[in-house]
Amino acid sequence: MRPVHTALAVLVAAVWGFNFVVIEIGLGHFPPLLLSALRFLVAALPAVFFVGRPKVAWKWILGVGVALGIAKFGLLFTGMAAGMPAGLSSLVLQIQAVFTAVLAAVVLKERPGRVRMLGMAVALAGIAVAAVDGGTSGPVLGFALVVAAAACWGVSNVLTRKASPPDAMNFMVWVCTVPVLPLFGLSLLLEGPERDLAALRALDWSGAAVIGYVAWVSTVFGFGAWSYLMRRYPASSVAPFSLLVPVFGMSSAALVLGEGISGLRWAAAVLLVGGVAVTSLAPARGAARTGSVSAGSPPVAAAASPAP
Repeated sequence: MRPVHTALAVLVAAVWGFNFVVIEIGLGHFPPLLLSALRFLVAALPAVFFVGRPKVAWKWILGVGVALGIAKFGLLFTGMAAGMPAGLSSLVLQIQAVFTAVLAAVVLKERPGRVRMLGMAVALAGIAVAAVDGGTSGPVLGFALVVAAAACWGVSNVLTRKASPPDAMNFMVWVCTVPVLPLFGLSLLLEGPERDLAALRALDWSGAAVIGYVAWVSTVFGFGAWSYLMRRYPASSVAPFSLLVPVFGMSSAALVLGEGISGLRWAAAVLLVGGVAVTSLAPARGAARTGSVSAGSPPVAAAASPAP
């Protein structure tokens, strides 16, 4: 990769890592489901009027919109609101690579070889260590919700691979339109109109900056830059930079939010990041040569965007 593109990949990883800190700050302004709804509303508008018509079938847009927008982000934001630390969330969420690999083996027939199986085992060991650390530093429910969010992310990755969108930015913007109304509805139902209205009435520059960052910087810029790099270079060249996301997430949470990084968390990070690296980058065996998937395609876990 050219140095300027290497710098861009590192910048995107930093943007996505710091995004967990911004989410944590945003949860002090908004209920989690309302914050997620506002993120997608601002990310979709006005961009949807400039990207043109959808270039894939609506079933894929709706499927990814539900799995990624409603389920993954709804669970992630709710888990963090329940007390899951921002830095630990940025780390645990990377287990999506294991969920993606397992689902790809079932749905896409990308059979994992021994190396990928070993990578998944190491990553799961990292999750076990992170769970022990989470049990001493945060509520179990929050940890479980973030793991569930990672599983939903795995579903969205496989659906995205099946959709094979020719224009990733067009696809992402249209996907952002799907969760808006359902998330607003869930927020009204579960968080209450009084709480939502109070948060919107108290909107200040800090709250607006949070929404702007998670919508425009993390989603529009981050995904757009990542898609640009994925179009120019092989997935095996770009995907390793996603492993920097929890590094930036944990370090920025420590610097900005004062979160401590225990020895257990460092051990979990080494195991999880190492396992994810092997799982994402090792080639799959015997991938089906039908539909949008071929044996020569990069692993779906490596090709997926790691945007939080």
